[in-house]
Amino acid sequence: MTKTVTIQIGERGVATITLNRPGKCNAFDDQMIIELTDALQTSGNNPKTRVVILTAAGKTFSAGADLDWMKRMGRYSYDENLADAKLLSTLLKVLYELPAPTIAKVQGPAFGGALGLISCCDIAVATTSATFCFSEAKIGLIPATISPYIIQAIGIRQAQRYFLSAETINSHQALALGLIHEVVDKTELDSTIEGITQSLLSNSPAAMCAIKNLIQNIGHRPIDDETRLETCKRLAEIRVSDEGQEGLSAFLEKRHPDW
Repeated sequence: MTKTVTIQIGERGVATITLNRPGKCNAFDDQMIIELTDALQTSGNNPKTRVVILTAAGKTFSAGADLDWMKRMGRYSYDENLADAKLLSTLLKVLYELPAPTIAKVQGPAFGGALGLISCCDIAVATTSATFCFSEAKIGLIPATISPYIIQAIGIRQAQRYFLSAETINSHQALALGLIHEVVDKTELDSTIEGITQSLLSNSPAAMCAIKNLIQNIGHRPIDDETRLETCKRLAEIRVSDEGQEGLSAFLEKRHPDW
């Protein structure tokens, strides 16, 4: 059986995970969801992984759900559909909670569930030709499993419009919405991703992991005494950690830290 997802981990600890169904516009089905989840867990469990780049082969990032898969889902019972939805929900959770920083490299159109993948990544860069669409309403469905991550990225008000209208969003609109961080010409995509990767590789792996956890746990809490105490504890913990000590020493000694 042909692999629908490939993974490469280079010497620098950069894991590149590629959606690899270009003939199907990288539309995903249950096989791809399982393979992508496995690839993410493989990279996440590898202590040498410093950065994860999620990209796609061909001209399309992902057309969303595969048509044959949707036909099968249409014949499923409620319980079978629930189990199927949980596969996608697990994939999104694994990507969102990956310890290493993640970059979505969006070279072309992204529809439906693919926007969930993009929103689960820490950083998203798209080409000027990329387009986006929450297309579920067009076929009588809803963007349910991806909704927590999308709403976190673009907010409730924008989700109300684009979930309901299923309009096609161009890359500059996606940037304004907060769905992506940067728009570049397709000739500049590789160099832009490399620049971001280099920035991430220069940082403390433990600190970046702690920052991701900080944002996910503190972002929606009220700014009260409990939250303030929690942030103080987190800062104290990282200061006395091995990498915290190494980073401070390297800064004071005007040298590159050893990580």
